[in-house]
Amino acid sequence: MTELSRAQIRDLMGQVLENQGKVLPDDDAADLREIGFRSLDFSELALRVEDETGEELNFDAAGLRRITSVGDVLDFLAELQRQ
Repeated sequence: MTELSRAQIRDLMGQVLENQGKVLPDDDAADLREIGFRSLDFSELALRVEDETGEELNFDAAGLRRITSVGDVLDFLAELQRQ
């Protein structure tokens, strides 16, 4: 299995936002609501990670509830790859 780095996940996240005319801030502490990153965007990002790695990510809704910042998304997806 190919594991994506945090930087690679960040690049994919930037692409998801760019497709909507939005910009991913440099600050990992940026609030997702403030940058307009929604649950559908997270789903698209997760699918892109799966496509890049060739592996399905298994996560539950409870884990998603604690995600509030760009860094939380990056950490969450990086951790899922290790499971």
